[in-house]
Amino acid sequence: MAQLAQTAGLTDIQQEILSTVRAFVDKEILPHANALEHADSYPTDIVDGMKEMGLFGLTIPVAYGGLGESLLTYALVVEQIARGWMSVSGVINTHFIVAHMIARHGTEAQKQLYLPRMAVGEVRAAFSMSEPDLGSDVAAIKTRARRDGDEYVIDGSKMWITNGGSSNLIALLAKTDEGADKSYKNLTTFLIEKPEGFGEVAPGLAIPGKIDKMGYKGVDTTEAVFDGFRIGADAVLGEAPGQGFSHMMDGVEVGRVNVAARACGISIRAFELAIEYAQQRRTFGKPIAEHQAIAFKLAEMATKVEASHLIMVNAARLKDSGQRNDVEAGMAKLFASEQCAEVTQDAFRIHGGYGYSKEYEIERLMREAPFLLIGEGTSEIQKTIISRGVLREYKSRR
Repeated sequence: MAQLAQTAGLTDIQQEILSTVRAFVDKEILPHANALEHADSYPTDIVDGMKEMGLFGLTIPVAYGGLGESLLTYALVVEQIARGWMSVSGVINTHFIVAHMIARHGTEAQKQLYLPRMAVGEVRAAFSMSEPDLGSDVAAIKTRARRDGDEYVIDGSKMWITNGGSSNLIALLAKTDEGADKSYKNLTTFLIEKPEGFGEVAPGLAIPGKIDKMGYKGVDTTEAVFDGFRIGADAVLGEAPGQGFSHMMDGVEVGRVNVAARACGISIRAFELAIEYAQQRRTFGKPIAEHQAIAFKLAEMATKVEASHLIMVNAARLKDSGQRNDVEAGMAKLFASEQCAEVTQDAFRIHGGYGYSKEYEIERLMREAPFLLIGEGTSEIQKTIISRGVLREYKSRR
């Protein structure tokens, strides 16, 4: 058999991209990930390397300076990067979501303004929907944008913004008053350019310091506080007030495929570490891989890795085909993230006491995997989406 998580039907270009990324991960990420993660240091050199490879423009249309690749290609790239260090995949995830939203929903002027600079990593984007008092309850957003002539005035706080300090563009969801009778029609997406850094980065906009996290270190996660922040009406995505909910949900769908791909990457790495250690560590006169208890555990881990990869690839290909994939993306995110947690814990157990040491890579993976259970919507939210979808499809005819 071939090694795990192989993808059938890839083009020569896709295979070349993945081969290049895999080599980059092995040479430039894996040898440095533990030290950078433990120091909570931003991976500047790694990010510069991704710029040189064109990864920031991987899915941006060729007409705007990108490579024009599919969501599947991007997901497979993310899988490889997360195999090296999950935080690095976070650097490009929100950037990719915002680029997707601009390419799909932006005006031509917005595409010309942002996409060429995003393709080379000159503009790096963040995605801002959550707030201190809410996560998945999007309709309850409190951040407000009030129309004042040719401008909007924004007040409120946003939370859990990945790349909040290192980005210079934020896609922000805020409540506006468009006179709609449905709360979801009162939400608008704004494209907000800002300087990089922390503190008051612009009049009326402050980015407090990084949130200290259990894992997912290196990449900055922040709050954003808006207090009388003014922005032109031409900063509304697509110049379409009241369409923010659909814009953001389109972004979240591809984001959930991304999280599934990250989970696959961590699962692959945890399995690689476990199966290597199990062949080197000896007890009772033989490698522990030859003990049935460990061999069966490796078999279960391998099956979970393979199944997670397949369901993630299916969700990506469905989105690429132009079909609705909210249920499939939810399934991929739910299944891959839950299996990732199990595979990582099994790898940790195989390592025994050494797994608890910061000298071993599995310790880092144990702190990274839980993030995927809550990022882009908790497992419970995914189950809500999936159940509604299957009930809709299998509606009783009695």
